[in-house]
Amino acid sequence: MSSLPAAYFDALYDADPDPWLIETSAYDRRKHAATLAALPGTRYRNALEVGCSIGVLTEQLAPRCDRVLAIDVAEAALDRARARLAQAPHVRFACRAFPGDMQDAQVADGFDLILLSEILYYLDAQALVRAARVTRLLAASGAHVQLVHWLGPTPDYPVSGQEAAEIFIAALRPVAPIMLQVHTANYRIDVLKL
Repeated sequence: MSSLPAAYFDALYDADPDPWLIETSAYDRRKHAATLAALPGTRYRNALEVGCSIGVLTEQLAPRCDRVLAIDVAEAALDRARARLAQAPHVRFACRAFPGDMQDAQVADGFDLILLSEILYYLDAQALVRAARVTRLLAASGAHVQLVHWLGPTPDYPVSGQEAAEIFIAALRPVAPIMLQVHTANYRIDVLKL
């Protein structure tokens, strides 16, 4: 199966402004707390959040960062995220696909945190390898790269959460050692250092 196109996500947000119930889900509250707890740094200079959706995790991440660039392919999701973080001028939002729209991105000093939460299983295996390559290009020296993925069934997605994480990690080996791995019944968190 090929990577999911932007139109797939546009249709989801057209049908429901919070298609994954991120604002009200107990799963997401626990997972977001674990995501933030797993970050090795207490403060980040320049963070990239890929697949920010409606900005729930972005809002929790923002106080730990000097600057955040949060991207998503669905403009409807970004509209809600922008409204949620209207009082946080250090957070910018952009409608971009990853890795495609980021391949030529110019970042002054690179990102010292790249967060890929619940996003990589939307990509096929070839796109995952490209995503790893683009991540390496965007990262500052010593950057933390955090992957978070649901481990349940993904029949509509090109790969499972386990497969997505393993393909991405393998593509960055040996330049990005694993700093931390957390596996639960529902999700996994992987932190790499570039």
